[in-house]
Amino acid sequence: MVLVRRLRPGILLAAGALTLGPMAAAPAAAQTAARATATQAAVRRPMTWLDMQHLRTAGSAAVSPDGKWMLYTLTSPSWKDATTQSDIHLVSTERGLASAKQLTFTKKNETQPRWAPGGGWFVFLSNRDAAPSSGTSGSSAGAGGSSGGGSSSNQLYLMRPDGGEAKQITEAKPGVSTFAFSRDGRWLVYRAGKADEEQLYALAVADLAAGRDAEAQQLTRHPTGVGQWQISPDAKRIYFVTADTVDKDERTRTEKRFTVAIRNPLTPTSSLWALDLDGRRTTRLTTDTSYSVTDFTISDDSKWIGFRALPSDRYSRGITEQGIHSNLHLLETATGRIERLTGNTEVSESALSFSPDSRWIAFSASDDTTGYNMKNARVYLRAIAGGAWRKLGEGFDGDVSVGFWSRDGRTIYFNEGIRATNQVLALDIATGNVKPLTNVEGVVSASEDDDSRRIILTYADPETPPSFYTVPAMTRIGDRKAWTQLTAPNPEVAGYALGEETEITWTSTDGTKVGGVLVKPIGYEPGKRYPLIVAIHGGPASADVLGFNGGYGAQVYAGAGYVVLKPNYRGSTNYGEAFKNGIVGNYFDPGYQDIMTGVDHLIAQGLVDSTKMGVLGWSAGGHWSNWILTHTDRFKAISSGAGTSNWISMYAQSDVQRNRQYYLGNKLPYEDFDAYWQQSPLKYITNARTPTMIHVVEGDPRVPAAQSIELHMALKKLGVPTELFLYPGNSHGIPDARNRLLKSTAEMMWMDYYVRGTGRKFAWRDVLQTLEEEKATADR
Repeated sequence: MVLVRRLRPGILLAAGALTLGPMAAAPAAAQTAARATATQAAVRRPMTWLDMQHLRTAGSAAVSPDGKWMLYTLTSPSWKDATTQSDIHLVSTERGLASAKQLTFTKKNETQPRWAPGGGWFVFLSNRDAAPSSGTSGSSAGAGGSSGGGSSSNQLYLMRPDGGEAKQITEAKPGVSTFAFSRDGRWLVYRAGKADEEQLYALAVADLAAGRDAEAQQLTRHPTGVGQWQISPDAKRIYFVTADTVDKDERTRTEKRFTVAIRNPLTPTSSLWALDLDGRRTTRLTTDTSYSVTDFTISDDSKWIGFRALPSDRYSRGITEQGIHSNLHLLETATGRIERLTGNTEVSESALSFSPDSRWIAFSASDDTTGYNMKNARVYLRAIAGGAWRKLGEGFDGDVSVGFWSRDGRTIYFNEGIRATNQVLALDIATGNVKPLTNVEGVVSASEDDDSRRIILTYADPETPPSFYTVPAMTRIGDRKAWTQLTAPNPEVAGYALGEETEITWTSTDGTKVGGVLVKPIGYEPGKRYPLIVAIHGGPASADVLGFNGGYGAQVYAGAGYVVLKPNYRGSTNYGEAFKNGIVGNYFDPGYQDIMTGVDHLIAQGLVDSTKMGVLGWSAGGHWSNWILTHTDRFKAISSGAGTSNWISMYAQSDVQRNRQYYLGNKLPYEDFDAYWQQSPLKYITNARTPTMIHVVEGDPRVPAAQSIELHMALKKLGVPTELFLYPGNSHGIPDARNRLLKSTAEMMWMDYYVRGTGRKFAWRDVLQTLEEEKATADR
């Protein structure tokens, strides 16, 4: 029986959904069936905010060399500890979901499972034997390495898929951050050590396979440590990126607690190096000090390396600047010869991709590479040996990218948004034409395992949380009957009552066709008018799609009796280049008209009560919420999350400048203050009448808290009802689960109070109750 406790209208807590300890040792298929049966036997109920926090996530898919099995992690939240915990599961790619079983049962994190080259066993990272004080989060880096890490408490463990206890195979201090097998099956290489001092080590696979203790062999003793690294396909070399110098004073000053943060600090440049696995000799491959290497890819024949490099200028190497200042290079491994492939200014380029036969190179970049713009991305292709670049995909009104190649090198597959969906498409190398391969009313993406060539799909729709599937071949991806489901991380969703979710279109004031996603309330009755929530997505170069419970938890609002409109306003992706660029030079008004005409469309259909409407959004959704606040009094309540109020001050406060400059007229604010001020909600603040709740993370680098504080002060002084919630952290989104629940609960109560005229304003009892409910469930 599922016990349901009502906290207030629209907020439900299901006691039976709260216990998330380790599952029993029965196969996952049996557990799934038992859960589904128990859930379906109970009365279907609306989702709650706490249900959202308890959703599990399947990730880290790893296919066996023969393609017959897939390992994956299932990450479960622990509301009691405000943490997450991951275990490893196994599923047959041929038999699918019914064959799934759980392999690890610790209360720690088991992450990044990777098969040994011959199959039969695998290794993974875990902090299962770490002291409690060392934390519970696993390394976020993938096999093959990223430049972070060094302070984790993870060690490597070996396990066989047919059962048995995992065996610890490393004792690295302070822990292992990344690892990979060499393709020849000889070595398991891993990176370990203190942050910025990590080195590479190797274990003999033959010893591991035979059950013998393998002695770690140190491969590098590089004075600046090892950053991103990758073993070449021929298993003869390891390539890595590392800093050119070490600033010992910089390291010491932080150790001595001189912890001041310096904007755009002067940091060492980085170079690409090679380690010969047989001779254990390292060689520096890039010596040009005018640029700094950031990342690289290796051709399948190991003869070529494509790398990206940034100018050494400190101001071109910021987190949001490096993408438009890097350029691509091609290195021939036999000779060390380097060719610079691009010399574009303020143009973002993808990493270089090699065809399977190592004949062709390709990357994606804007259709116009002469300067900063937001035109559609195209694929640029040429022979490795040289020649002119061909631009592919020009007939497709969307972004074309390099996902993965067909085995014969004649096709590039990629994923792209189309209206309120995401589809898999194919780019024909010979003709440059793009063809969609799927037509789902949902969100699908495809990837291919490098070794087994097994196709793995990720799919979600309004009734299906993200799950893994597989398909025998790309030629059959358009046939849903050919898909085999591999995971179902949230079977309890079958017991939730969900509002009907559909794609809709309407006409804006200038005749432009606009689309979006509509969620009807649970128990919708034709002819009855309902309160409305307009949930505005961020970006703005993004889109709401037919996924599961998008729009800041639209299904929870549907369960409380609201209609939810998720408009893909001008500036959104998925509707073509002209639509995406439709706000350039006039940032707010076209999108504002799109949103308001969408609202009018629902009112005209008899679906919405025009006297009971609210607006909410985060980031760009917060920007538009603030514009709506200062341009209409039609809404009864607004919740603005991380929104701008003053573009002039925002320009310097934020870590993003170039795209906002482009949106606001392509001049610096110091050259045209009026352009920035005319498009700032604060200029029109005396028009504000709507009660407005404001949310922001204190250290948000993208839309700094000062923007929200400025808006809050203005509303307070003008007598407009307002509340400002400042969340701890240094991220653009609220980093911890409990504060995310707080935000959602307080936001909904704000809407209930002002939009529907029911309920009461936020009180701490409404979120503290969730902790009591968790304890009561655990004690039962």
